[in-house]
Amino acid sequence: MTVEVALSVMAGAKVEHLLLCDGDDERTGSVSRAELAVHRGSSGYTDRVRLRDVLGGPFRPPVAAVAG
Repeated sequence: MTVEVALSVMAGAKVEHLLLCDGDDERTGSVSRAELAVHRGSSGYTDRVRLRDVLGGPFRPPVAAVAG
């Protein structure tokens, strides 16, 4: 998924964060619209940049589920 598509999905869903999953559908982190906007505003950005290309950025690890 490209950063542009991710931003469009997030805007359409009216959410501020997108959960990131690996090939086994395990959560690997999350990213916010604001974080993606920073990447979109960078000098090396093109509309072909994919989320996996920016995964080295400031993405938060998944929140662990707390058993009650």
